[in-house]
Amino acid sequence: MSNHDNPIFPVLGRIPSGVFILTVGDGEGQETGMLASWVQQAAFEPQQVTVAVNGSRYVNQWLKDGTHIGLNLIGDSGGKLLGHFGKGFEPDANAFGGLDTETVSGVRVLKDAIGYLIGKVVSRMITGDHVVYLIELTDAAATENFDDEKPMVHIRKSGGHY
Repeated sequence: MSNHDNPIFPVLGRIPSGVFILTVGDGEGQETGMLASWVQQAAFEPQQVTVAVNGSRYVNQWLKDGTHIGLNLIGDSGGKLLGHFGKGFEPDANAFGGLDTETVSGVRVLKDAIGYLIGKVVSRMITGDHVVYLIELTDAAATENFDDEKPMVHIRKSGGHY
């Protein structure tokens, strides 16, 4: 059955997801950011989220238990960030050139995001072509435009691809 004939894909693609920039370092001075739209709250206590990352991404080698990450929530006006991170980066590239950033709890965050969550990897599960990480949240902040802007929401035409 092709992707076009599979009745699951149109409905699966309509599951709305927020748009985030995941920021992480390799522990040896390199850091990067990547688009992440498969982020979901997983628990109230402790506060946890899950993040799914395509299994072919090099960043999976950096996401070990205890690794701290940032999840920068992109607002509706975040097209610049979407375009910047949408192209992807090699491990040694400066993913943050030209962007207004700061370091919080050892993690790079984007000042143009409407807010961010900081957390550490506590578990992972391989799920077909993606790896799902359980992130325990340790810090968060809303930026100055948090109350004035809605989060960007991504809805796909097909659940068979991005």
